[in-house]
Amino acid sequence: MTVPLRTRVLIADDHAVVRRGLRMVLDAAPDLHVVAEVGDGIEAVDTALREDIDLAVLDVAMPRRTGLQAARELHRRRPEIRIVMLSMHDIEEYCFQALKAGASGYVLKTVADRDLVAGCRAAMRGAAFLYPPTVRAVIQSYLDDPEARYTSQLTPREEEVAKLVAEANTTEQIAELLVISPRTVERHRENILAKLGLRDRVELTRWAIRHGLVEP
Repeated sequence: MTVPLRTRVLIADDHAVVRRGLRMVLDAAPDLHVVAEVGDGIEAVDTALREDIDLAVLDVAMPRRTGLQAARELHRRRPEIRIVMLSMHDIEEYCFQALKAGASGYVLKTVADRDLVAGCRAAMRGAAFLYPPTVRAVIQSYLDDPEARYTSQLTPREEEVAKLVAEANTTEQIAELLVISPRTVERHRENILAKLGLRDRVELTRWAIRHGLVEP
């Protein structure tokens, strides 16, 4: 992929004040230009598919669809778009899941003013950018040992339902958001609990937090 003279960037974060700060950091770089801002993962995918975007900067935890879920869909449907994940959490599992979802970088929000531009530039060159440096060794150990990897037992649709259930949405609200019937939502929820060996919403919420679908 040829790096454009000015990279067109999409920012996805559910906090407007964070988006403003990220825009200021990125627009201050002569080779980066924010062309779109959105507040959740569904809007991120829709905008990236519709607009001329080179790079998507996605928050890991967002309403309706997480940044990880959005990254997976973008990587599948528009693999030429580079992806950098943002998070408040220095958690090894999140880093691994970000790479597995197709992201090139993982940047902590606490140091975004220092590292985000470098992360975006690395992604556009096709290089990985991870923070902190020690995470590189941990990620490599995951990649080297297939038995250590987390592989979701859920389908993409089931992950969407699991996230929304964990966020305390009702069956009717989930059905409306995903444009499916309440009965289909119930069937998905039953399948999710059975696949994961969980008993109820509380255990599902803990699972969703542990695997980066929702924030603690």
